[in-house]
Amino acid sequence: MQTPKPLPVEITSLGACLPERVLSNADLSEMVETTDEWIFPRTGIRERRLLAPEQATSDLAIVAAEQALQQAGMNAADLDAILVATCSPDHLFPATACLVQAAIGATHAMACDLEAACSGFLYALAWGGAALTAGMVRNVLVIGAEALSRITDYEDRRSCILFGDGAGAAILQPSSQGSEILYAELGADGSWPEILMVPAGGSRLPASHETVDARQHYMFLKGRDVFRLAVGKLAELIQRIPEATGIGLDDVKLVIPHQSNVRIVKSAFERSGIDMSKAHMNIDRVGNTSAASIPLAMAEAAAAGEIERGDLVLLLAFGGGITWGSVLLRY
Repeated sequence: MQTPKPLPVEITSLGACLPERVLSNADLSEMVETTDEWIFPRTGIRERRLLAPEQATSDLAIVAAEQALQQAGMNAADLDAILVATCSPDHLFPATACLVQAAIGATHAMACDLEAACSGFLYALAWGGAALTAGMVRNVLVIGAEALSRITDYEDRRSCILFGDGAGAAILQPSSQGSEILYAELGADGSWPEILMVPAGGSRLPASHETVDARQHYMFLKGRDVFRLAVGKLAELIQRIPEATGIGLDDVKLVIPHQSNVRIVKSAFERSGIDMSKAHMNIDRVGNTSAASIPLAMAEAAAAGEIERGDLVLLLAFGGGITWGSVLLRY
């Protein structure tokens, strides 16, 4: 799916929330057979943040949402829609978005979750922008929030080194400053579900003693397949931008990729002829936070003054499903 024309939508404000607990590579070396010297060169990760035992995904999403509302000078009652992108919701249902809606007092907002794994925030951003352009809503809160530590197998040294928790939020409104979603492309290929999934806990394999004993309620990934497919697809997405928009990659101020693995990002950039200096990376400090990673990085980049109104910003993601997406913004 591609946008047929630019969407006159602006990101009015951003919010972010990272848990206080830090899990370093040194900490992980006490849990599984690994070392910082093994983890960092392969992933680019030094540490990641983890929820407190009493917290859930919605707790992080609420903080990020309130921060975005405060930055925008908005009342939650003015929101028309709340979209939460997550693959680690508080419950199968009700939606985490409904829990956020109640907590922040967004009494007039519809609320739902969207699950596209690491591509979820871009899916929600594009759909929220389309709803704004269609005139269905005027104020949309889009959140990417994850508690991946709840579904990470800390006995699997190949995967437990990757994931962290966090939430990022953005408020979308009709553009008043020339900001726009210049281009968006979203896609999926459902023939690869087994390379990145949580096998049990749904209707295919309901939770049971057998599935718990087999540790099937934790994430499972085939790292080599993910790497190969992610690099190829991200490179395609980048290379399609000039063709689809007429905008050269040199004109893009900042690229914010999903923080999956620094080697994936570097390889995709090399294939596309983009220098890594254009990328905002925070994976070394937060790990892979799935749907939360792009809004977290965007909020960080905006706070640091790396992007300003009018700048061209490219967002990129690849995730389980498999799913993928790109969004080119005039911020």
